[in-house]
Amino acid sequence: MRIRAVLSVSYVVCGLLMAGAAAAQDIGNGESISRQWCANCHQVDRSSPRGSDAVPSFPAIARMPSTTEMSLAAFLSSSHGRMPDYSLTRQEIRDVSAYIVSLRDPPATGR
Repeated sequence: MRIRAVLSVSYVVCGLLMAGAAAAQDIGNGESISRQWCANCHQVDRSSPRGSDAVPSFPAIARMPSTTEMSLAAFLSSSHGRMPDYSLTRQEIRDVSAYIVSLRDPPATGR
């Protein structure tokens, strides 16, 4: 009886871990989506040409203290008057959010 309970819990934990891995962010896909849909207005990396002075660059967004993957996902999930609605999937939103956060400057070393 006890072995069945342990096996049942093990199956549930494995299932949850696999589901989490399936929903993991793909920074490379986020970069690709950003270059395709966002680069007309935003500078999407540190080296690309500036998109428009009227909108922040992705590196600048990444440096904002309030920027997290969750805050970006919430922002990208709602419509905004000046931003086109590209109807990204939830996974694409997670990927773009992870990509933007990946542009955050690395912490300074204490040298």
